[in-house]
Amino acid sequence: MIRQIGDQLAALATVPAAAATDDDLVAFAVELERAGRFVDALRTRAAAELDERSSSRLDGLSDRYGFRTGAQLLEFLTRVSPAEAARRVRLGRATISTASLVGDELPPKHPRVAAALQRGEIGVDSANIIIRCLDQASPHASVEDLEVAEAELVDAAAHDGADLIAVQARAWREALDADGAEPRDERIQRLRSFRIGRENENGLTPFSGAADPYFAGLLRTALNNANRPGVEPRFLSETDRQTGLSIVESDEGEVIEGVTDPRTRDQRNYDVLQGVVTAGLRSTGTKTGEMRDLAQVTAVITMDDLESGSGVAWIDDVTEPVSAATTAEVVCAKGLAKIIIGENGEPLYLGKHKRYFTAAQMRALAVRDGGCVWPGCGAPAAWAEGHHVRAYADGGPTDIDNGVLLCRYHHHKLHRSGFQIRMIDARPHMLLTPAMDPAQRWRPVGKSRIEAVQVRREKAG
Repeated sequence: MIRQIGDQLAALATVPAAAATDDDLVAFAVELERAGRFVDALRTRAAAELDERSSSRLDGLSDRYGFRTGAQLLEFLTRVSPAEAARRVRLGRATISTASLVGDELPPKHPRVAAALQRGEIGVDSANIIIRCLDQASPHASVEDLEVAEAELVDAAAHDGADLIAVQARAWREALDADGAEPRDERIQRLRSFRIGRENENGLTPFSGAADPYFAGLLRTALNNANRPGVEPRFLSETDRQTGLSIVESDEGEVIEGVTDPRTRDQRNYDVLQGVVTAGLRSTGTKTGEMRDLAQVTAVITMDDLESGSGVAWIDDVTEPVSAATTAEVVCAKGLAKIIIGENGEPLYLGKHKRYFTAAQMRALAVRDGGCVWPGCGAPAAWAEGHHVRAYADGGPTDIDNGVLLCRYHHHKLHRSGFQIRMIDARPHMLLTPAMDPAQRWRPVGKSRIEAVQVRREKAG
């Protein structure tokens, strides 16, 4: 049967997608993803069974093929990477029934994830992050709370993307295991690394490494600011400047110079990294206090958690939280800025009667919205613009409770489409087009991770 299905898919692969109408192409993409999820579920089940037959017997299946583990046998049979083989085995083992010592069948460790995978409702990316975060929290969480978390995450994964599920899963992990962040911080610190290799035949020197969340936040902030659409090119060499230079003469005879950045994104990132390292070295003196910050990073934490030393903080554009203890160290060295929020999460009013949102207001919106609020958009807060929910021309104030963060593309899209945004209980809600949501429900939008932890703490009891 599997071979027949494969032959049918092979025939389908020869049909040109360009011949389809827009509606047919959209429907095809949806159904193809659904079919792929069933295939992925079968892959993980087969991987788990391979591993089971390899590890539970003295003369196991993998040993007969000359491999030590089921994952290594799977890698050989399917020609996938070692990481992919291990991922399939791990997910499969967590979502299949097993036999007890007395021969009884035991349910899967994560039954709701297993059922959703089997029905094709969620993808393997979402399933993996749900299982990983729940397993990390399980030593310190009750069975009942873990069941509540699994049920909510599986329901969310049926209609939200894997990146958003990763944020929600980490929020649940922190809510279920409030003391887990600090040991993870210590483990992350031990694993931090930077390696620089030898010059290769092209004259380039490779380097690589792994950053902790705070340093990752510094890097992402520097790179996001430099790559933000419309900003003046930064750390541009004279050669690149001359390449992108344009000179025009105005009607009044004035010569106007303009520079278009000719670099690729990767080249721009490299130049930014080189520039901030150079600036940091130049600003480092022999006296205490002569080192200055190269980028501003926002870490968001509740005052109660900061004062008690428990809970976590979230750094802009970094999905892994840091502990309150780590945040307290940053506060001690860098200072603290407070933003007061109300019962519904609304930030403090930071000014009225201004056309554009101030930098302080944009920081407050970043705390609440977490980036572009458009569903499925991953644009960070550094790329977003402040949008007046009630138009400024119609008397809408430039206040926090009349503003939302939107990336430039979705800001433009909102003004020229059937999508709508309104504030309900001081939080942004969005109404999708009838084609996307026939029920026409106002749904909350935004990716505030600190609020997600608070909500899940309440649900976890």
